[in-house]
Amino acid sequence: MTYLAPRQGLFAIILLVSFCLQTLLLVISTDQQLSNSRAQKGEQMVAQLIDEARLSLENKDRVSLSVIANRYTSEQDVTRILIKDNNGDVLVPVGNAPMQQGDTISQIATKGDAVIGSVALTLKDISKGEIIAMQWPFVIGSMLLHLLLWLIYGYIARPTKEQINALSRAIQDLHREQYRQIDQREFARGYERNLERGDETEGVSTESASAAANAAATSHNPNADKSDLPRKLDIHSAVNQYVRGQQGQNLELDATHDTTAHAMSNDGADNLKDQVTAGKDNNHDSHKPNGSNGSNGSNGMARLSANRPFDSVSVQIVFHDEFNMLERLAPSQRLPYLALCTQLLNQAVTELLKQPLLLGVSAINEPHFDESGAYVMLKADNSHAKVALAGVMLAKLYLMLNKIIHDKHIELSRFALPAKAGVSDNAQVEAMSHLLESVGKKEQMLILLPNAGIKQINHHVQLQSVMRPTTVYERECAIFDGGNDAMIQRLADVRNAVLMIEETEEQG
Repeated sequence: MTYLAPRQGLFAIILLVSFCLQTLLLVISTDQQLSNSRAQKGEQMVAQLIDEARLSLENKDRVSLSVIANRYTSEQDVTRILIKDNNGDVLVPVGNAPMQQGDTISQIATKGDAVIGSVALTLKDISKGEIIAMQWPFVIGSMLLHLLLWLIYGYIARPTKEQINALSRAIQDLHREQYRQIDQREFARGYERNLERGDETEGVSTESASAAANAAATSHNPNADKSDLPRKLDIHSAVNQYVRGQQGQNLELDATHDTTAHAMSNDGADNLKDQVTAGKDNNHDSHKPNGSNGSNGSNGMARLSANRPFDSVSVQIVFHDEFNMLERLAPSQRLPYLALCTQLLNQAVTELLKQPLLLGVSAINEPHFDESGAYVMLKADNSHAKVALAGVMLAKLYLMLNKIIHDKHIELSRFALPAKAGVSDNAQVEAMSHLLESVGKKEQMLILLPNAGIKQINHHVQLQSVMRPTTVYERECAIFDGGNDAMIQRLADVRNAVLMIEETEEQG
């Protein structure tokens, strides 16, 4: 993109003022020169007229004086000649001085010591337009010169790429600093308001939240019975009630619930971490020299190959926490929030795998959220199972749920973080972790799968490449850019089902 020179319009105004001043000075100097030359010429003409008309003036011969005066009025610069006698009476008035004004030169005519009369000669003024017309080559040349200077300035003074990049970085740093200050102030005010509201919301029960969630799911079901219409409520109100219920719970009960959830998912999380650690170790071994371990080198080449086989995928969900706010949060608020995220993720996995489209896909572990996020391992039980599609749908489903939770928490001045997700096969778990940290943006899903996985999701989702990739993994990575109507509707139904899980459990 080509940028204009800075303040190019102001520079054009300066050049226009310069051109006008230069033209004005030209007119003034030319007028002064012409005035001096006309004054000298007028004095010479008056002296010559007196010499020629001395005898006629002495005899007061009006006819002779008129002939002599008419000869001088034929000059272009002379507008009027007035000849008077020694008594001041006008003898000959010649010319049209009332129509044209100018400088008048007067001189007394003498013969010896006697005064015989006087002669007054008027020279017309030269207009400014005539001067400009006389000097038109200079005026046109000056105008073209100023126009050329403006064009040269517009080309030379354009900012370079280095200057544009430096200015962009400075603006980003300024906005980032302002955003950090505003975010810290808002978080502090929200934290104080939450402490003040803690006593007011103790009476809110989780039973009302479950009823609201069921009403929200019913409102999104087009086949719902008409008898259920009074129970309809949007999902945002359901989550609102749910968050208020979570806010009113006793801190001791929250700690007990978090400890129980951690114990239930400890085995699955340990297995997942062992698999991730093994994947990282194998990935590091693939970069070792071929001297001591030739098989590891061949495995590393297989991981980089787009045709590598796979039968399971890893869904990584991390928080988009630019300012490390989760670490600074008090445990009394952090643990219930992580427990809520864990509960939503587990319910999302359970409800999603009930879909007939994903028949044959099962979850290896029970995910658990901590400060670094959560992992979900999905495995294909047979060759027809669409495990790659299941991973993409699970990541998108949780991003939809987290969006609702995040918006409602912010609306109630509660702490919440946006999320981002990554879907990859087991060979690229570590690479996806780095991509989420370096390339991933909030509410975004990254996909790093071999060709077989891309074929599974190709008919259901739209993908786009990473802009300006700098590594091999960034070049192979794809960004989720939307899905077809059938998949989005199916995910919306599963989302509604997740929000009404609690009421279903209570009725059972």
